[in-house]
Amino acid sequence: MSIVREAVINDCPMILELINELAVYEKEPDAVRNTVKDLEEHLFGPNPQAFAHVAQDDQGSVVGIAIWYLTYSTWEGRHGIHLEDLYVRSSQRGLGTGTALLRQLAEICVQRGYKRLEWDVLDWNEPAIKFYDSIGAGSQNGWTTRRLDGAALEELGSQGA
Repeated sequence: MSIVREAVINDCPMILELINELAVYEKEPDAVRNTVKDLEEHLFGPNPQAFAHVAQDDQGSVVGIAIWYLTYSTWEGRHGIHLEDLYVRSSQRGLGTGTALLRQLAEICVQRGYKRLEWDVLDWNEPAIKFYDSIGAGSQNGWTTRRLDGAALEELGSQGA
């Protein structure tokens, strides 16, 4: 069974390694632009806006990550957590590591009065979908994730300047 804890700054190289493994798994091996320095700044700087938990195996090696940030529901009038990335090394899957990471985030939600723990999953990722179904996580039917980035973001963001 994995031990889950809040990440510390010295975890950043391993967190980045696992982010790169996730990118390979998601068939985007060249998409990661993040660096250890970026992680140190954004997770542990003076005003972090993103947070991370790690799972360690019996030998103390980091084998899983949960990277998340706060959301706000205007309907609930409460914060929630958006799980940006959940990744567990293939050798640790099926051992409860992913469940332990999600349980930790669910506990944070309950303790702080947050009303939602949400995340996205790729349509083709059947193992993840089955896992999420097994813990009772429902899909948001009728909702489609939209993204504004790259040239479209630059164009819209510079129109008011």
